[in-house]
Amino acid sequence: MCGITGFYLLDSSIEPPKEALQEAVNTLGKRGPDNRATFLDTSVGLGHTRLSIIDTSELGNQPMSDPTGRYTLVFNGELYNHQELKLDLPKVNFQSTCDTEVLLHLLINEGAGCLEKLNGFFALAFYDKKEDSLLLARDRMGIKPLHYYQDDEKFFFGSEMKALQSFSINRKINQEALYWYLKLNYLPGHLSMIEGVRKLEPGALLRIQNGQVEKKIFSKPEDKQSSLGYSSAKNQLVELLEASVKRRLMADVPLGSFLSGGTDSSAIVALASRHTSKLSTFSIGYKDQPFFDETYYAETVAKKFDTKHTTFSLTNDDLLNDLDAILDYIDEPFADSSAIPTYILSKHVSTQVTVALSGDGADELFGGYYKHLALSKSLQPSPANWLLKNLNPLIASLPQSRSGKWSNLFRRLDRYGKMMKQTPAERYWFLASLTNDPSSLLKSGVDASLVADFKRPVITDDPDLNDYLQADLQILLPGDMLTKVDLMSMANSLEVRVPFLDKEVVEFARSLPAKYKIRGSERKRIVQDAFRQILPEEIYHRPKKGFEVPLLQWMQNELLSDLDSTLFNREFLNEQNLFVVDEVMALRKKLLSHNPGDVHGIIWALYVFQRWYRKWIG
Repeated sequence: MCGITGFYLLDSSIEPPKEALQEAVNTLGKRGPDNRATFLDTSVGLGHTRLSIIDTSELGNQPMSDPTGRYTLVFNGELYNHQELKLDLPKVNFQSTCDTEVLLHLLINEGAGCLEKLNGFFALAFYDKKEDSLLLARDRMGIKPLHYYQDDEKFFFGSEMKALQSFSINRKINQEALYWYLKLNYLPGHLSMIEGVRKLEPGALLRIQNGQVEKKIFSKPEDKQSSLGYSSAKNQLVELLEASVKRRLMADVPLGSFLSGGTDSSAIVALASRHTSKLSTFSIGYKDQPFFDETYYAETVAKKFDTKHTTFSLTNDDLLNDLDAILDYIDEPFADSSAIPTYILSKHVSTQVTVALSGDGADELFGGYYKHLALSKSLQPSPANWLLKNLNPLIASLPQSRSGKWSNLFRRLDRYGKMMKQTPAERYWFLASLTNDPSSLLKSGVDASLVADFKRPVITDDPDLNDYLQADLQILLPGDMLTKVDLMSMANSLEVRVPFLDKEVVEFARSLPAKYKIRGSERKRIVQDAFRQILPEEIYHRPKKGFEVPLLQWMQNELLSDLDSTLFNREFLNEQNLFVVDEVMALRKKLLSHNPGDVHGIIWALYVFQRWYRKWIG
């Protein structure tokens, strides 16, 4: 796991930004604390920071060039099948045992055609000095990030936005990105908050040569349909996931696993324990909110599989105390508040291991969210759907909040009824959104055609459940879940590996019929059933509670003063000229009222944005 950055001058008369390249490398220091280095040629510069995982010797340092000096590679990620791929190469006198050197020679021998063979996660830049070409690529699931900026004269890239900020780039806010950020809580797809900056899409490559930049998709999901019966499919899932976990145990440094006590992380731990002795496992609990504390279940799993388990028990103050460090590290607005416990877990875990396995990706692949259940039910005509749709005005008048049993039920029924009034395609966006339409907050509106153009390739007009899941794989997973894990783990120099997102597991999951994923009110059905005989019975007989960071409490108390100076500041808002001032100020009034509802969600998104804006733009 590392950080990469660099430049390619499209206009050769420009002076190479050597000092800016070194500064960009320095910004990525936490991604790679073990080594920093740069490579410079006439119009190309490459930079790398290394977190040593496989072959920790200097032989694995990057930028890495071949013996002739023609080819140079910077690479962020891990290739779990590099040993097999190594056997297919012509005779090469390898100097190291690391996957980077294998990838370098694969690219030399096969070019971009080798990318589809790679099983792992990666972002890379490969330079051919003779051809004066630069190839950039990102893994098919978007596990590793890659930002880039292009104008008529220059091209910059980096693992994080902060690396691009080291170069001379425009710092104007992208209004389309701001719209989607306020709608979803994160930046989806190729969008970045700064105009001119884009994210390379999962499974995509860029080739730069002779001043021209060309983008291609090298990996597209195939629409295969499995003919396996349910029992056989369960067995195959266990086999594929076990093979995936085994591949991800490859490391020359200490390795462990996150363990929440839910099915996904528990399955990973169960399978890993078959192939390593005394696996280290880690979970977090919540002292101040025992209702959400699920460490009992994590400890039950740890006991069954004889792991070396550590529980980090946090107070609300612990969560709040790390807030500044988290918001200072984020170099683009990102408002998923679960980043806070993810950061703290990563911080503690990184003191004991350098690599951690995680259960991320299972929900998106197999239908694990409540919204997936709601979408599935919405496709099936029923009296309940008709009633909730038509009685929605009555339900909307009932008291709603997340803090009580009945008020939370009324909140969910109200949301479901509103969803049923949408078209099947729009239901996805309704449930995915923090706010259905943030336009009232924005001074500059976003053209409706731009919004429609963004939505069109994500979900079909007549979707089924698998279409909804594929939309999450395309939008939610790389934009939110994987971004969160990457940013928060890398802020603590920790590599996180995700066995559910193995190439073979993903292809298998996509081939399964919807009924294997959701049936009745049972979510993630095949994952639950496949491991029922392996995992402790206790984890199947408990309600899913889902911890929420106490944002509302903070905003009404500890954070209120900072909110007033950072967000609810009329003078600053008028000068900034991005938001409708009265609309923003109305949010403060709602926050401090007797019925704040879910207003803390949009306030948090605005607060995170303003903290980012003041540091990186203002």
